[in-house]
Amino acid sequence: MPHLVVREIDRPDPAVVAGLCDAGVATVHEAAGRTGLLAPRVRPIQDGTRIAGPAITVSSHPGDNLMIHAAIELVMPGDVLVVTTTSPSTDGMVGELMATSLAYRGCAGLVIDAGVRDVADLREMGFPVWSRAVHAQGTVKASPGSVNVTVSCAGQIVAPGDIVVADDDGVCVVERASAETVLQASQTRLAREAEVRTAMGAGILALDYNNLRPLLERAGVRYVNRPPAGTA
Repeated sequence: MPHLVVREIDRPDPAVVAGLCDAGVATVHEAAGRTGLLAPRVRPIQDGTRIAGPAITVSSHPGDNLMIHAAIELVMPGDVLVVTTTSPSTDGMVGELMATSLAYRGCAGLVIDAGVRDVADLREMGFPVWSRAVHAQGTVKASPGSVNVTVSCAGQIVAPGDIVVADDDGVCVVERASAETVLQASQTRLAREAEVRTAMGAGILALDYNNLRPLLERAGVRYVNRPPAGTA
């Protein structure tokens, strides 16, 4: 397979991206039929940050960040850089200097199924990162890879231009073609959750709001005032 740097990609409607960002990872994941969630090994290095944007994808050789350098010039404001390696790696492939360049180009954040370093600097500069590892191990710049091709990242297929949503709960990827449908389902879900929140605030149990008592009964669950003798 040839190594490619694809300069142009199709990006989603910014309004759809903003809507999915507002919904957040948990809601988007549920609204998408519980699909698109990256493995939990990819975690945020900061707290309280939520982003969404079209994916600029990078396939790199492990321990080699050459292709990340090649990808940076293709990043447009609002894009999310998604980096994966051809075999598992935890080396620190991105640090403060590369993040400075990404931030200058308006990159919304980095999702990488490998390591990052200079974490204190990344946090201080406010550059959002979700990574597999924090590791000071350096990398080389020697091996070819590809930019803006379909990749597998932390168990999910990510195509250039797919929408990446990331927050404290992790990272979820939404196919660009289905993004509007997922947004509508997310908004429906948020509206229902608002109703449930009001009910809970009024003291109604989820057990009753969701009519779960008959389910417990059908499952053979019995209520007793005291545990039967010998079962305590």
